[in-house]
Amino acid sequence: MPTLTPPPMTVIDAGDIAAQIEGHRPEIVETVRAAYLAHDAGQSANPHSSFLRFPHNDRARIISLPAYLGGEFEVAGNKWIASFPENTRHGIPRASATLILNDCATGFPFACMESSVISATRTAASAVLGAEALVGERRARRVGIVGTGLIAQHVWAFLRDLEWEIGGFRLFDLDQDAAKRFGAVLEEHTEAEVVVADRVEDAFTDCDLVVVTTVAGEPHLHDTRLLAHNPVVLHLSLRDLAPELILAAQNFTDDVDHAVRERTSLHLTEQRTGNRDFVDGTLGDLLRNRLRRHPGRPAVFSPFGLGVLDLAVGKWVHDRVVAAGRGHRRSGFFDGVGV
Repeated sequence: MPTLTPPPMTVIDAGDIAAQIEGHRPEIVETVRAAYLAHDAGQSANPHSSFLRFPHNDRARIISLPAYLGGEFEVAGNKWIASFPENTRHGIPRASATLILNDCATGFPFACMESSVISATRTAASAVLGAEALVGERRARRVGIVGTGLIAQHVWAFLRDLEWEIGGFRLFDLDQDAAKRFGAVLEEHTEAEVVVADRVEDAFTDCDLVVVTTVAGEPHLHDTRLLAHNPVVLHLSLRDLAPELILAAQNFTDDVDHAVRERTSLHLTEQRTGNRDFVDGTLGDLLRNRLRRHPGRPAVFSPFGLGVLDLAVGKWVHDRVVAAGRGHRRSGFFDGVGV
């Protein structure tokens, strides 16, 4: 029997993570695809996320996402991610996170990583993977974006680096200055028409792909006419669409048991209907061609955000950072711990 020893611990900060992600987004999408396929094949363990909430601050929360991902990854770990929306009023980010990666032979952790960048990256990669599966190509006549914060910016970076052909953008944010700043960034990097919309409805009208990335805690979009032209909607913030819109669309998620809970739009629709028949399937079903989008209906992709995706992207980043001689390695991190 080989002797087991704890692996060295590597601490990786946001700068090293961002440096590895930039310029490698197509490879990251394929990493996320492989993670979805491994999860679909049963090569994972992904318990429900745990939500820590605060009695004095009902908008804030910290979420724990433990997971194991097998197949080509063979890694376990936990993401601990906080969302404090009021932070932005003080000039600091809404989200902060760490990711711990564990060795599956010994159980010892071998990496502690800043993870808000990883989390936003895997969310955006998941979104564009879902978009391609539902649209059927990397092309959109017009893209509407509701909520122009960090996640929207990451989604745009993936659309750009995967060379999507996009004819125009319609941007809406309750903070119109934020939408204008995002619009200025788009105008620097694309020749597509960029319009900052005065109403949220204008980010749906004539847009065949709509990206919803707000911090909404309950549905604020109720009019089914928003979907009358059969768009693909990437419902990344999960709680914006009223049950009427969910029932008017063909619905896909990443994992049904995870997504139909915690008062997401899918969960509220289940509470209204008493069943989950309105959920047509998962991204795994689409990737394996078990299901296809109905071209005559709107399609909504509501990914809950699985911990296995954080592990996949985190492991990919870790391996590249270590190979480049970056990060802060501590071979004696666990020295002195008794047997």
